[in-house]
Amino acid sequence: MTSRVVLISPAMNQSLRQARFDDGGTLDADGRARASAVAGSLPPAARVVVSPGVRCRETAGALGLEGSEAAGLAGLDVGRWRGRTLDEVAVAEPEAVGRWLTDPSCAPHGGESVRDACARVGRWLDALRETDGRTLAVVEPDVVRAAVVHAVGLPASGFWRLDVAPLTATELSGRAGRWNLRLGRPLDVPGAGAGF
Repeated sequence: MTSRVVLISPAMNQSLRQARFDDGGTLDADGRARASAVAGSLPPAARVVVSPGVRCRETAGALGLEGSEAAGLAGLDVGRWRGRTLDEVAVAEPEAVGRWLTDPSCAPHGGESVRDACARVGRWLDALRETDGRTLAVVEPDVVRAAVVHAVGLPASGFWRLDVAPLTATELSGRAGRWNLRLGRPLDVPGAGAGF
């Protein structure tokens, strides 16, 4: 039995463009258009799940996907930093940002630590390992990072070393108690790319 998980990062919005911690903003016109252009490029799936964030739900809709919302796949909770840019927070709380970026157990913003987010996403991923078929999951970039950290056994400190571009697919296949990884492939316009 092989479980396949395709993690799709959301299309572009103003928060992503400004390196702003997610503030619940909607997709911008370009992000929506790009997601709509690649609708139909994804393989059939036994399950579709979506992070509860607005940009993930809107990306799923633009891709023509209907799925259940998965609270366990919410983006990293950054507490009081929500809606602010990393630069703004770094000016206001330089020591806190420094600790947060170097210590995965630290959550100076009053939200969730990177280590806790990786464990939460890892539990979801482990539950899928014994599930046959493909799961499509439209999730925040930090959920993709956490899944990769867990799947390949990276230390939680590796979380910040993984970049996830908008509207890309990261594929995991699980069998025999382990995961294999295929990183960040751009979604293609149907009929124009190599496909899945």
